[in-house]
Order: sequence, then C-alpha cells, then structure tokens
Amino acid sequence: MSELLISDGQSETVLPETPEEKARQLPDPKTYHLLCALPEVEEATEGGIIKSAQSIHFDEVLSPVLFVVKIGPDAYGDKTRFPSGPSCKQGDFVLVRPNTGTRVKIHGREFRIITDDSVEATVDDPRGVRRA
Repeated sequence: MSELLISDGQSETVLPETPEEKARQLPDPKTYHLLCALPEVEEATEGGIIKSAQSIHFDEVLSPVLFVVKIGPDAYGDKTRFPSGPSCKQGDFVLVRPNTGTRVKIHGREFRIITDDSVEATVDDPRGVRRA
C-alpha cells in the first residue's frame, strides 16, 4: 500500500496515495441516506473569463447537481413514501436544493450525504445546469 505520512507535531496520520486506496475511504451511507459527489466546477465562464476562488466556492456549495456514488440499504424502501419506486440509482446525476445534506471533504473533494427524499429530479447531462 502506498502511504503518505502527515504530522502535526503531536500525531501522525497515514493517507493513501492511489485512487483505489482513496476510494476505499469513502463512507458507506446508512439507513435511508445517499452518498453523493459534487461534479467538478468549471474554473472559467462560457465566455472564457476566469472565475475567482470565491465564485468557484459558491458554485460548489450552492450546486443543485450531485452525482450518486452510493445508496444506503434502506433508501427508497418505504413504499408509502415512494409508491413509484426509487427516485434515482447509483451513477445518476440528481437535482437537489442548494446546501442540501451533510458536507464532507475527502482528499480535497466535496461529498454530500443526503436523505432519499432530498432528490427532486434526475438529469442525463448536468452540463449547463446552474442555480438560478
């Protein structure tokens, strides 16, 4: 296993280096939760203007688009609340309200843990979808 040692002077943490090792560190959503990743935010506008760091941060935090990475074992299990079945599946791009879910950063990438009823829609191609 490739390792990177991080020290804060008082303790040491071993971080994996390969993508496969990093992927094993993703949390498994429990009960009716979904683990979602934020799509990469473009650093320039469609007109080619470079965005500021603050603008990129707001685009990330307020993004209505998430990518479903993992689904908890009880998600969409309530037939009363979801009579038509699941709203999404692993690998879907979904639309949610901005700031939805618990935000976590893992190796510099933001993920969200959301509830199954937070999904409002799916979208085949999220490019061009922005908050209004």
